[in-house]
Amino acid sequence: MARFLKNKKASIGKAPEELIFIGERKVNEASLKLIDYGSETILEKDLSAIKDALSCIEGHTVTWINIYGIHNTKLINEIGEAFNIHPLTLEDILHTGQRPKMEEYDDYLVFILKIMNFDETMETIKSEQLSLILGRSFLITFQERSSDIFKPVINRIRKNKGRIRERASDYLAYALLDTIIDHYLLVIGKLGDKIEEIESDLISNPSKEILTKIYRYKQEISYLRKSIRPTKNFILQLCKIDTEFFKEETAPFLKDLLDLSTQAREIVDIYGVILTDYLNFYDSVTNNKLNEIMKILTIFSVTFIPLTFIAGIYGTNFEYIPELKYKYSYFIFWSVLILTGIGMLAFFKRKKWL
Repeated sequence: MARFLKNKKASIGKAPEELIFIGERKVNEASLKLIDYGSETILEKDLSAIKDALSCIEGHTVTWINIYGIHNTKLINEIGEAFNIHPLTLEDILHTGQRPKMEEYDDYLVFILKIMNFDETMETIKSEQLSLILGRSFLITFQERSSDIFKPVINRIRKNKGRIRERASDYLAYALLDTIIDHYLLVIGKLGDKIEEIESDLISNPSKEILTKIYRYKQEISYLRKSIRPTKNFILQLCKIDTEFFKEETAPFLKDLLDLSTQAREIVDIYGVILTDYLNFYDSVTNNKLNEIMKILTIFSVTFIPLTFIAGIYGTNFEYIPELKYKYSYFIFWSVLILTGIGMLAFFKRKKWL
């Protein structure tokens, strides 16, 4: 199956209530982690069941529940029942090829986007789906596997750095989205370094290997664009809507998030244009080389046409050729050939064809 589209064969014709996982299973067992915090308190623990977190939600703290491994449809269904999550939202969470988007329901906002990573060895972009459900006092995140991408945010919560412990769950959602967008810029930068390295090789030695790299990087840029464009669009939508799930004091931070996502999209588009320019330059250099070769071959051909003509006349088998008995005929013949060749080359030089 292509990278741009997940195989949905198993879900064709199924009802939304019949939850089906679509994607690659990346962990053996699903796990739940809880971080519950306020300005003065913090609680971290692993959960054996989602019901163990319900008592925290009823308090005045911010409750963050992180689920690693979304292949367990039974667990996802239990979470849906516990938090009154719509079946269509659960279906989107389980479909790892879902397009990035934001949707608003009566009890929550849902965000679906991609976590991007750059494989230095293979020089390819790899992605995982992240789903966030923002309630009035809680945030639930669904990840395909455990990762360190949110470690800086967790450390800020633990060490009570900045304003995160003073704010509500909407600020936590912003902090996670900000981390994702920052990571986009990091991945784009790594891929951009690889793209810019092509330029010197392209000028000095435009080989087929360079052409292969250009096409591969163009595919990676398209893969990035597929996720970054809709992400930027839903952040723009988030800045415009009037919703109770984001407080007015968080609005300036959302605008900063929009600036970052716009920057990410613009840089991706710029690198796409650069790769197209590289491809055009490669075609131009290749065509110029071909033209040089054709020019040399044409010059040789045109130069030897009159020489061949003269030699053909000289070599005809007429019975009476006056020059055959002349002592210096052979030397005169070669003098005519050489002078004709020099004259042709001088003519080409004068016309600036050489």
